[in-house]
Amino acid sequence: MSHEETTDYLVVGAGPAGLQAGYFLQQAGRSYLIVEAGAAPGTFFTRFPRHRTLISINKVHTGWDDPELNMRTDWNSLLSDERTPLFTARTPRYFPAADEMVGYLADFAATHRLRIRYNTHVTEISRPDGGPSGPGDFHVRTADGAVLRARRLIVATGVTRPYVPPIEGVEEVERYDEVDVDPAAFTGQRVLIIGRGNSAFETADNLIETASVIHVAGPGSLKLAWQTHFVGHLRAVNNNFLDTYQLKLQNAVLDGNILRIRRQADGTYKVSVSFSRVQEVVKDIVYDRVILATGFRFDPTIFAPACRPELAINDRFPAQTDAWESVNVPGLYFAGTITQVRDFKKTTSGFIHGFRYGVRALHRILEARHHGRPWPARTLPGTAEAVTDAAIARVNRSSALFQMFGFLADAVLVDRDGTARYCEEVPVDHLHTAVADGGFGDIDRYFTVTLEYGEGHDKVNPFDITAGRNSQQDTTGLDGRYLHPVIRAFDGAAPGKATAEHHVTENLENEWDSEEVHRAPLRSFLRTRLSERDAAARP
Repeated sequence: MSHEETTDYLVVGAGPAGLQAGYFLQQAGRSYLIVEAGAAPGTFFTRFPRHRTLISINKVHTGWDDPELNMRTDWNSLLSDERTPLFTARTPRYFPAADEMVGYLADFAATHRLRIRYNTHVTEISRPDGGPSGPGDFHVRTADGAVLRARRLIVATGVTRPYVPPIEGVEEVERYDEVDVDPAAFTGQRVLIIGRGNSAFETADNLIETASVIHVAGPGSLKLAWQTHFVGHLRAVNNNFLDTYQLKLQNAVLDGNILRIRRQADGTYKVSVSFSRVQEVVKDIVYDRVILATGFRFDPTIFAPACRPELAINDRFPAQTDAWESVNVPGLYFAGTITQVRDFKKTTSGFIHGFRYGVRALHRILEARHHGRPWPARTLPGTAEAVTDAAIARVNRSSALFQMFGFLADAVLVDRDGTARYCEEVPVDHLHTAVADGGFGDIDRYFTVTLEYGEGHDKVNPFDITAGRNSQQDTTGLDGRYLHPVIRAFDGAAPGKATAEHHVTENLENEWDSEEVHRAPLRSFLRTRLSERDAAARP
């Protein structure tokens, strides 16, 4: 029987991002509802990863007593003021089983009594025309005939549609989301895996003991997470296969493009490969099995055409503003792995240990925009000493700046009267936009405090002792390629264009406490930037 229900915020999806959004809405006392197609939170993790081991780190024993620091090595827990439940309490496994995530999410939802409606499959999202005051409510229709109305929508559905590349004959092959995961089924067979991400190598590693030959194919250069510092690139836990290639054990990584796949009369596949390293030479190779492991994309088909969000990056993700709002549908926001469109393959918005902070920032944006609650801030004296102390204390402890390096910043906002306000964990792009729009008040100047890897860090082998040898004598930190604090100065009248920047010298323990090496140079930089403007303001 059909019925209607109205709420201020409707969150679609009860995965980790949906639960995180629901938690903050509930803490703020907002009217909200989470809808989930499955019977429990985290339905995605009941199937993926297919080989049932997470590659998100669960480091239980850190030697730290500070719970904020511990979140730097806990990549699975969600944020809460109560700091409970924590994923690290469930299992000591460094790479835990996927079923532990399913259990953890159920525990989080129950502990915080989140308002979730399960077994609610969304069939269509529409938005009838509004009136003079703006767009109308979203209408979310469900399979049981209900219509849920919401002023604002937060979509946290993740990437659910397999990406099928335009390869002739690709419809004949097996997909990662469907293929048999029992390695015995591949005994003695020649196997091609199309794709070179973690799902492809996870699949290849599973078949090493049984398959006779395994080829992993894809265009471009293979990128390793330990060099690029992007955790979505190939992780060490999945690259055992590379040993079998480089040590000549019948396996190989093929650098090139798959042009066509033909199923032959005997059931084998003839695959035409164009090799990048040998002037695009095309070779036909025969395989017993071909597996497509080319990733997933956002599914926009639940949206009616009139309110369907624009897509970006080869139509993989919804296009988003610096506030994670649809670029063409006002009031439609996104949370979770689909927000990686804003920092694609650069930092950690695609993963729990990144987007949990993104969801908190999104909540603060919504509170400021729609509920008159400005971004949380504390007042500081507008002196170099005070700002140095505040910035150093944060970079030494913050998990958000550490995980969302270069994307989230602490902001030091200096008002016309010289008073400084310290705002934590503001998305850098959103900060510049908000300053330009007056969202942070009448700002005279401002500073960002970020943690970043140095320029060209992904081009250097971090185990090459000759790389950056000369920079060891540089105390400015400008040549530091490891993670280190960066402070940039901006003029409030020209937001987004840095007038100066200072790099704090990197430190092995990520503790920037040295008076001579870390604090004094930063204090000198800030004193110059503050005194210059003060002098210019004097008659």
